[in-house]
Amino acid sequence: MRSRVLFLDHVGVIGGAELAMLDVARAYRDTSTVVLFADGPFRDRLASQGIRVQVLQGSRALHAVRRETRLPSLGAVRGLASLVQRLVPIARQYDCLHANTQKAFVTACAAGMLARRPVIWELHDLLATDRFSRAHIRLDVALANYCTVRVIANSRASAAAFVEEGGRPELVRVVHNGIAAAPFDAVTDEEIAEARRDLDVGDAPLVGVFSRLGEGKGQDVALDALAHVPRAHLLLVGDALFGEDAYKASLRAQAARLGLTDRVHFLGFRSDVPRLMRTVDIVALTSSVPEPFGRVVVEGMLARRPVIATGVGGVPEIVSDGTGVLVPPGDARALASALTRLLSDPVFAGEVACKGRLRATTHFTVEAMVDRKISHIEAAIRKQAALSPGLAS
Repeated sequence: MRSRVLFLDHVGVIGGAELAMLDVARAYRDTSTVVLFADGPFRDRLASQGIRVQVLQGSRALHAVRRETRLPSLGAVRGLASLVQRLVPIARQYDCLHANTQKAFVTACAAGMLARRPVIWELHDLLATDRFSRAHIRLDVALANYCTVRVIANSRASAAAFVEEGGRPELVRVVHNGIAAAPFDAVTDEEIAEARRDLDVGDAPLVGVFSRLGEGKGQDVALDALAHVPRAHLLLVGDALFGEDAYKASLRAQAARLGLTDRVHFLGFRSDVPRLMRTVDIVALTSSVPEPFGRVVVEGMLARRPVIATGVGGVPEIVSDGTGVLVPPGDARALASALTRLLSDPVFAGEVACKGRLRATTHFTVEAMVDRKISHIEAAIRKQAALSPGLAS
């Protein structure tokens, strides 16, 4: 029987990190539980998979702490203390705590020390100052070095950033995200045709950017590039989060200023992403800052669509040898050139899509990801048990 793992995540919404955890939690559902610090659709998704889930609502002050925060407020510290106090008796029923996000990680470290349980951290981010405050990075690295038995990074880029900031390299294991092909394979030609009719785009070429609307995600670069690609329409699938409504408004103003209002479609968050990815002609990841991994790139490959992506962060670990087209971040002209080539050369586009699909189905499967993570989790628990035989008593 597998170990008893208490999975922790601070959000109730569904993002790439949550989807990755869901696949592993499903493998542990006979022995384990997921604790969320906020309610939301993620709880329903977990429950629908037969996974035990419990919500320990975090304080508003704790949820208000952002990546760029230098020092948390007194209210946030009190909120953390309250959350830890409620978590400790639950943690004592499990063999380890598995933290899936930064806030969950800080909470897990405190609860793990009090409950005398080992902590495993799933590192889904690049610890860099363009994303986090220096104080935040120092805290994360210090806690990882002294409180964790394993750090599982989603890319070599994420692992390298952790080590460069002082993280102990012997703690780190790299496991790329795995994504199921089935939802993309299930999309029919009739569904694709229906999607185009719903969009009312006729036979215009479609480019899709699938990401929350936020600074650093590069939708503004995509708009500038679109101005140089006649007839093409752009689908922006995602919405503003984390107080980024001003950026969303600036994108609408930019589209109007460039005369692109009729060719840009703000679709918000959608539950039919596989269908939309199969509907577009090109999937583009336009982030102007390095992505820790690049889940959208693999999804585009599985959708059998050529992918253009900014070649920084973890993305080059996915795209290689003609499996996609890499462009420099923030370079609208390079993006426009790549779009034009793929749209004007269907043979080349088909070759890129075919190579991308093969790479995704051979290197980034859910089965491989889950097997590797289980192996690392179980090995870390066994090692800790050997070092501290009375730990679980």
